[in-house]
Amino acid sequence: MKLNLKNPIVFFDLETTGTNINTDRIVEICYLKVHPNGNEESKTLRINPEMHIPESSSLIHGIYDNDIVDCPTFKEVAKNIANDIEGCDIAGFNSNRFDVPVLVEEFLRAGVDIDISRRKFVDVQVIFHKMEQRTLSAAYKFYCEKSLEDAHTAEADTRATYEVLKSQLDRYDGLENDIAFLAEFSSFNKNVDFAGRMVYDENGIEVFNFGKYKGQSVAEVLKKDPGYYSWIIGNDFTLNTKAMLTKIRLREMSNLITK
Repeated sequence: MKLNLKNPIVFFDLETTGTNINTDRIVEICYLKVHPNGNEESKTLRINPEMHIPESSSLIHGIYDNDIVDCPTFKEVAKNIANDIEGCDIAGFNSNRFDVPVLVEEFLRAGVDIDISRRKFVDVQVIFHKMEQRTLSAAYKFYCEKSLEDAHTAEADTRATYEVLKSQLDRYDGLENDIAFLAEFSSFNKNVDFAGRMVYDENGIEVFNFGKYKGQSVAEVLKKDPGYYSWIIGNDFTLNTKAMLTKIRLREMSNLITK
């Protein structure tokens, strides 16, 4: 089924140095840009992560330190990537929990100002898990009736994700061919930050989603325990989490001044 698009949508996949969204870096990115008229543009880039790629990660994606010695750093290509995805909705496989937060962190490190928070995010893995409970290779076999060759290469995984979503739309009558619907359906929470450390509750209030203040209003916690802000800023949280927390803190301080 052809996707019903109001905006271009970018399917993307990352290969990284590891699975820590705070500290690990991109070694390969592939993105497939699908336009409302059906036209497609694809790009794959190897990235020098400026750090050692652990053997455990190289064994999964097949990219070793020697493979990326002469490749550009993310900072060198960040503006081009930002230009390619500007104004596009975003899709991937486990992208809401991993790929999107990692990509946002890389943009922040590179000093590239791109706000994708207003875009719609479709996570094909969430749709798959809600419907069938499998992995990408199994999803590709199940929905597309083909074996996924070159699994764990960014390009193969990116295109497989795109094909799986189209097949999901063909299979399930309950899925609407609408990116806003798919973004809502494939989201577990309404995140304030991409890492999901803060989420919106049923009343649209920002609440913490971890730790001793889980479920409590961020604004109220900052008021009664100002040191909690400093603790988060000084510890191993994503740059995006810290930026969003700071934004809430500044908003609340401004509200106090204007009252």
